[in-house]
Amino acid sequence: MRDILPVLGRWYAARQPFGLATVVTVSRSAPRDPGAAMAVGPDDEVVGSVSGGCVEGAVFELAKEVVADGEARLAVFGYSDEDAFAVGLTCGGEIGVLVRPVTPESDPAFGAVAASVAAGAPVTLATVADGPAPRGATLAVWPDSVAGTLGTPGLDAAVTADARGGLALGATGTRHYGAHGERREDAVSVFLHSFAPPPRMLVFGAIDYAAAVARIGAFLGYRVTVCDARPVFATPRRFPDAVEVVVDWPHRYLRTTDTDERTVICVLTHDPKFDVPLLEEALRRPAAYIGAMGSRRTHHDRVERLLEAGVTPAELSRLRSPVGLDLGARTPEEVAVSVAAEIVSLRWGGSGAPLTATAGAIHAHGPARARP
Repeated sequence: MRDILPVLGRWYAARQPFGLATVVTVSRSAPRDPGAAMAVGPDDEVVGSVSGGCVEGAVFELAKEVVADGEARLAVFGYSDEDAFAVGLTCGGEIGVLVRPVTPESDPAFGAVAASVAAGAPVTLATVADGPAPRGATLAVWPDSVAGTLGTPGLDAAVTADARGGLALGATGTRHYGAHGERREDAVSVFLHSFAPPPRMLVFGAIDYAAAVARIGAFLGYRVTVCDARPVFATPRRFPDAVEVVVDWPHRYLRTTDTDERTVICVLTHDPKFDVPLLEEALRRPAAYIGAMGSRRTHHDRVERLLEAGVTPAELSRLRSPVGLDLGARTPEEVAVSVAAEIVSLRWGGSGAPLTATAGAIHAHGPARARP
């Protein structure tokens, strides 16, 4: 939903009602993850997607209905061998879609949620999907405040605690409670959609390859920083898509920068005086991905220098070098695609193999299976 929030915010500020459809449950080979959203606004304008096209027509009609009558609905779309096209989700799997009307009266905190997401501030929007609580009721949860209600103080308290627990990493999913927030009951289904600040991509080495990696990193939703010790190369003009450009020694900058389990670190300098102290620092801190550019000879020399510097084999095992997947890439843009492909593959457990060489569900949660 993050991508369509600017449009939704404009509709909301103009007091134009819209129907918001959100994927709240998925199973098997569902095409979109929980949190995928589509909205139908004034003059039947549509933004977003819940299934990549499979059931958008049905969701469009539901969105118009909920705006007309003010009642939220939960619809489940699944695949049926007997009547696949009538069911709609022809690519397989099953998705549950919550469709609800959004107006300043029905959802007074929506504007504040949209503003927080735009500012990169953490917030969770909890919505009742099913059960005896009011369907479509929302509770917005920030680290130090809440707005709205899900129907009872007990349910609000339980959901607030769970939402704050998942805010740091943007955990999104459905939780089940009793009508008054009881932990061991499942009468009420509540969808917690958490918006953490965008993950960071740190690109070291202000070269042409870095410019391409920065562009694709921004495209993937990362907050990108490019760092280089050479001011003649590290200029905002060369990196218009980077969130920030820093002139500093890479290891010194990284030492004073926060990273977490979502952070991506790309070392593109392939110069030992930059690489070794930088990787020595990077390999000892939290990060989702640490990749370094260079030939195999450069890689072997780099490993020897890192071992001499005291980096352990266990720490070295985190290093992806040479960086990227084997795509035969030549240009900076092609290399950036290779790096991005490796990052995405590592994040979701993909094999990196062509889909024609794999079996099983394409959208399954986990790596694709190689054909026997």
